[in-house]
Amino acid sequence: MTTRERLIAVFAGRRPDRLPNVEFGYWEETLGLWHETGLPRRIQTDAALEEYLNLEGLTIFSEVPVKNGLYPQFERKVLEDDGVRRIIRDEEGNICEIRPGHSTMPRYIRFGLRTREDWERLKRERLDVDADGRIGDCVAFAASARQRGSPLFFHAGSLFGWLRNWMGLEGLCLALMTERSWVEEMMDHLTHMTLSLIERALPGLQVDLAWWWEDMCYNRGSLISPRLFGEMLVPRYRQITGALRQHAIGVNVLDCDGRIHDLVPGWLDAGINCMFPLEVAHTDAFRLREEFGDRILLLGGVDKLALIAGKESIDREIERLVPLVAKGRYIPCLDHRVPADVTLENYLYYLRRKEMLLTV
Repeated sequence: MTTRERLIAVFAGRRPDRLPNVEFGYWEETLGLWHETGLPRRIQTDAALEEYLNLEGLTIFSEVPVKNGLYPQFERKVLEDDGVRRIIRDEEGNICEIRPGHSTMPRYIRFGLRTREDWERLKRERLDVDADGRIGDCVAFAASARQRGSPLFFHAGSLFGWLRNWMGLEGLCLALMTERSWVEEMMDHLTHMTLSLIERALPGLQVDLAWWWEDMCYNRGSLISPRLFGEMLVPRYRQITGALRQHAIGVNVLDCDGRIHDLVPGWLDAGINCMFPLEVAHTDAFRLREEFGDRILLLGGVDKLALIAGKESIDREIERLVPLVAKGRYIPCLDHRVPADVTLENYLYYLRRKEMLLTV
């Protein structure tokens, strides 16, 4: 079976020849350290490592060539560099401080979207759904993906997550409380953009799933109240998933870190049905399966911290997940990128032990 065939079978509740051997990815400094302990130096990217290790990682998934969100993005520009830290303007128009060579969160100095005037300019210059170049040769790309056996996905975008990135969490939360109509106006524009791209790009294509990015939870719960979530986001999600169903797309993968339990009912009601990456420290995948049964699809849920602790910890983590795999509609992989604390030896041991899960 191809990766695509395995993925479709698992999410449909059927048994493939084995589960897809998917992994999330690797922090930049992780590969650098692994080069010192045996990884060939020619391996510089996630895709190269996954090919080297014979994985079916997320890099093998093929994204329909449609530019959702900011287009064009801002040009990344270094404003200051003293050798230890850099002040940059990032691809989303924010001014922030970073430490080169480290995959830590930047320190934001000023966000690009602060006023209605900023929004009108952003909408005009970078959120124009009719901008030339937003849609590539989708037919040829889809045919190539199918020939390779690669799952094909449409990027359905984000409503809360993008606005949080552009405004900052504090800025967005203040706007929700003081200028809710403006926030709804922005969400409406993003919804309209995604709906328009669906109708222009997807007719005639056989797309396997939609992928959403909505980092809107932290270690204790949602960054927005479930009430506001239900009022503002769920109806707009429902519009988009309804349009996707018109093109036979019924699997919607939601990428959200943190503790997601409070928002899962709303996502499911809106048609977003696959949760990823299921960070073990905050989200209980067994509880989700118990509460929502076959309505929910699961991707992720392997505790990355177990790989730091060593081989015995890895063994316990693999054994812990056997019952969840056996219930079906679940693909195990690490619950985030592989941190630099994980040795290459431990990671390779994990991959060998994980082979048992793939055939449960």
